[in-house]
Amino acid sequence: MSEVMDNKITEIIDGKIDRSKWIKWKFSDLVENIVEKVVPKDSGLDHYIGLKHLDTGSLKIRRYGETESLIGNKLKIYKGDLIFAKRNSYLKRVAIADFDAVASAHSLVLRPKSENVNQDFLPFFMMSEKFWQRAIEISVGSLSPTINWKVLAKQEFLLPPKDQQAQLAKLLWAMDEVIEREKEVLSFEEQLFLSYSKSIFSEGVGNQLELKNIGDLIMGQSPKGSTYNENGVGMPFLQGNAEFGAKNPTHIKYTTAPGKVVKKDTILISVRAPVGDLNIADREYCIGRGLAGIYIENEDLRNYFFNFLKYARLELEKNSTGSTFKAINKDTLSTLKCIIPQDAELKDNSNKLNSILNATELLSKKIISSKSLQKSLINQVF
Repeated sequence: MSEVMDNKITEIIDGKIDRSKWIKWKFSDLVENIVEKVVPKDSGLDHYIGLKHLDTGSLKIRRYGETESLIGNKLKIYKGDLIFAKRNSYLKRVAIADFDAVASAHSLVLRPKSENVNQDFLPFFMMSEKFWQRAIEISVGSLSPTINWKVLAKQEFLLPPKDQQAQLAKLLWAMDEVIEREKEVLSFEEQLFLSYSKSIFSEGVGNQLELKNIGDLIMGQSPKGSTYNENGVGMPFLQGNAEFGAKNPTHIKYTTAPGKVVKKDTILISVRAPVGDLNIADREYCIGRGLAGIYIENEDLRNYFFNFLKYARLELEKNSTGSTFKAINKDTLSTLKCIIPQDAELKDNSNKLNSILNATELLSKKIISSKSLQKSLINQVF
């Protein structure tokens, strides 16, 4: 980023924003609520943007559905409009459409009123905690809190003059572009991992063995709730992947009646949705029914199989069962097949895969740091 941008970031962080000329606006003075209803199959549009296609904290739309199977009237959204998820408001979802599409009826299609607000600035304002705090406060309903347009339209917000909006928008979009470039590099590294993994795990040479013949499989089982505590009494207890970290878990609970116990260096795998998340036990743990443990004594083989499980995640998800919560059982795991090469090749393959994964991990941390800075700046502005 340029020196000017760096100075502007420092200025915001140090709280040197002059708000004396800021103006109070009703939300309806900033945006127009576009209600153009269409029958998807007759709309001439191929793409559908549902609420599930929106990501919290991101203005980008990276995936979409198709219109051919949709039933009932939907909204039409034009390139440049904002799609705002009015349902389940606590998820804080808003994005910019970069193509014409059909939008969910559980969203609002909003078009900036350029005479009052800079259209590049508005999306970042709508990502701020100041905006979402108000939006969530006016939501109605307990199961799926929903925002009513007429109520939202009346809400008042304090914004900088348009010339300041343009300056801030330039800064925030520059940061967003940095994050997007980092994500592109991360996507490349992930594809490299999958491509190299395919050459090893699907097309490699070696003995094809089932998991039950590679290591010891332990399916988790939760102790009675009355044995739990957070005071450090008993054995550390992991219920599921909620306690997973980048590599090792961080436990909160303990149990005085451990049932299923795994050793240090055991591969931990989530067997309930989301299926396939992985960690390595950094000590002895009691594991609950959301996890399974795979203990492989040989370190090279353990590292190799850990990478195989990353590659095999899609297959595990396909073989999961359940209508409400997807899960995999002991039979699915124990019969999972993996090609095991000779020792020298196995170690070489593991080292190459670990090199790619280390690069991926560093990029992931960098993206998290960049997004955290962007979020902090947005919230300090408002």
